[in-house]
Amino acid sequence: MSDWFTKSFGNDYLIVYKHRDYEGAYREVKRMIDWLQLPQGAKVLDLCCGMGRHSLALDECGYNVTGVDLSDVLLHEARRKDETSRVRWVKGDMRNVPIEESFDAVVNLFTSFGYFNEDEENAKVFREMDRLLKPGGKFIIDFLNPDVVAAALVPESQRNEGRLTIRESRRIEEDYVRKRITISEPGQTERYYEEQVKLYRPEQFRHFMAETNLTIGQLYGGYDASAYHPASSPRSIYVGYKKG
Repeated sequence: MSDWFTKSFGNDYLIVYKHRDYEGAYREVKRMIDWLQLPQGAKVLDLCCGMGRHSLALDECGYNVTGVDLSDVLLHEARRKDETSRVRWVKGDMRNVPIEESFDAVVNLFTSFGYFNEDEENAKVFREMDRLLKPGGKFIIDFLNPDVVAAALVPESQRNEGRLTIRESRRIEEDYVRKRITISEPGQTERYYEEQVKLYRPEQFRHFMAETNLTIGQLYGGYDASAYHPASSPRSIYVGYKKG
């Protein structure tokens, strides 16, 4: 599972997750604007931007946006959607972003954290966010709620997308939520992908950030800005800033 993301974020990802819409991303960004409190033209880095849904919405709201992702396929889709090349798209690993400039805000959205096998590798993401932020810069990390995920896990599901049958199996294992996606298509060899996310809780986020200049200001349970409750909140959304 050490490099599962190099295989999983390919062409089939665009089919499996086609339900992730741009209107939803725009609604989430409207809430982020309230949290970030940044002026028009502020420089925002979308770390793990995927197919660019939030990056494009941030651009429409008047920010100067850079999207970073490791997947060539998802970056190609982002560029295709960005018809007037408004956003700067950069290929890079979130542990070692190939950018030297500083940003007014860094956002890491839709559970794009906890991918790696070792805590130290995941901790590198916070150090990169620290490096990339200006002193006083803001950050948002939109993560799953580990307790709700563990309690409500659906072990098996199946659905159809045109000629494709998509089967998803999920399990909690070694404090990771792991998913196996199997895709069947008539006349084709069955193909599968693995995904995993470490079930980090707020105290672990704070531990990681204690080694950086990052400070959590607010912890929300969803984009409605509700308070975070471990037993019931749909998300855990960390909003904070870089000291200095």
